[in-house]
Order: sequence, then C-alpha cells, then structure tokens
Amino acid sequence: MKTINTCEEIRYNPLVPAVAAIATAKPGESIKIIMNDSSAFSDIKAYLSEQKIGFREIYDGEKMSLEFTKHEAI
Repeated sequence: MKTINTCEEIRYNPLVPAVAAIATAKPGESIKIIMNDSSAFSDIKAYLSEQKIGFREIYDGEKMSLEFTKHEAI
C-alpha cells in the first residue's frame, strides 16, 4: 500500500502530494492518504466520488485517512 502523509507538508497545499500519489500509482495499487486539513480531505473525497472510486474513511483525532484502490481510468 502506498501511504502519503500530508500532515507535515508545509510547502504545498495538502492536495498537491495527494494528487501526485494518485497520478503516479499503478492501476490496482492501494493508496492511503493521511491529512489533517478538513477542507482538502473533503475535496479528495469529492474527487474520488466523482470518479466512482469507493474509499474507506478513517478518523483518528485530528488526522483523517482515506484508503482506496486506483482504477485504470484515473
């Protein structure tokens, strides 16, 4: 599973490393994105929903995670 933790990213918006991880993942690869920015988290969930990609949400205090598998269409 490819894990991307955007909680410590300070150079970019958390969406940048998250989208880069999705773009570079191979079809069928599982991805976990960890965030502490609720707005960016909502944006990633909306994107995955629009792409008809199911995901699992995990909440741990201030950290939020999404787990999903990349489809060939992305």
